[in-house]
Amino acid sequence: MTEFFQNLGMTYEWAWFVATIAGILLIAFPLMLAVAYVILIDRKVWAAINLRRGPNVVGPFGLLQSFADGLKVFLQETIIPSAANKGIFIIAPIVTFTVALAAWAVVPFADGVVLADINVGLLYILAISSLSVYGVVMAGWASNSKYPFFSAMRAAAQMISYEVSIGFILVCVVLWAGSFNLTAIVEAQRGHGLGIVNGFYFNLLLFPMWVVFFISSLAETQRVPFDLTEAESELVAGYQTEYSSMAFALFWLGEYANILLMCALNTLLFFGGWLPPVDWAPLYWVPGIIWFLLKTLFFFFMFSWVMATVPRYRYDQLMRLGWKVFLPMSLIFVFLISGYLMATGHFGTPA
Repeated sequence: MTEFFQNLGMTYEWAWFVATIAGILLIAFPLMLAVAYVILIDRKVWAAINLRRGPNVVGPFGLLQSFADGLKVFLQETIIPSAANKGIFIIAPIVTFTVALAAWAVVPFADGVVLADINVGLLYILAISSLSVYGVVMAGWASNSKYPFFSAMRAAAQMISYEVSIGFILVCVVLWAGSFNLTAIVEAQRGHGLGIVNGFYFNLLLFPMWVVFFISSLAETQRVPFDLTEAESELVAGYQTEYSSMAFALFWLGEYANILLMCALNTLLFFGGWLPPVDWAPLYWVPGIIWFLLKTLFFFFMFSWVMATVPRYRYDQLMRLGWKVFLPMSLIFVFLISGYLMATGHFGTPA
């Protein structure tokens, strides 16, 4: 894209700057539109599982419901509690929303279709996703209310519990692919599963790690059955209790952007990214970005399915699962995978 703007007569510096801004907008605007529609899909899936209609009044088939909700929230009054720390109270939703968008900078939608194809893309996402808890903790503390504060403490403990397991799972993927670059990780998945299936999900060593990663993704994004930070039966709405208007909407948008990010990571790390599911020549005629979006939507459907059917865990069950099940399991698989790779000597090559 930089070359395109240089051909229009710009200097390299200005061409790079304009190309970078254009790339950011090309990701941010479609992502915001996608968030609006996945919220609708979420509600439609819950309705179907509960034998209800779901949103069906605003626009054809209810397609404009999310925009109507956004307008309603935008027109509401922003109320800041008198005892709150006003500066941090306002900054918290901005932090959550900004961090949710920043992680998408290194996500490859297809071969070469990525804003920043850096060598440590996976480390960047791990670091950025770890920052998302700061918005929740800031909101809980700044509200100067007991329920948001309890929620903030839960969020911090929950993030630590599952971030550790996710880190070891990513070590397994990096060992197998031989790279931290997300494009290289996708390319390493060509021909897995008897040379027919593109993805690690037929790999008997990495399949259990995908299961742990998917469940940890639910905990990382505070989705049911791990939505202990919002638990309305105990904490009213958790860290969002004192928020209204656009501040609440930014938490909402950031939450769904994070959910889509985790769905994209499931696709990229274990299910072949933009590669077709089966290594069959005619399937490569479909653009890679279409395969990527279909797989990401499939994982989003699984997130919605779990939310509509699985009851919430108790907090002690949540901690036990993270520390006593997932952490030892992920450590064992780091040992197994590294041992297998040392024995066979094919680091960075597909099985």
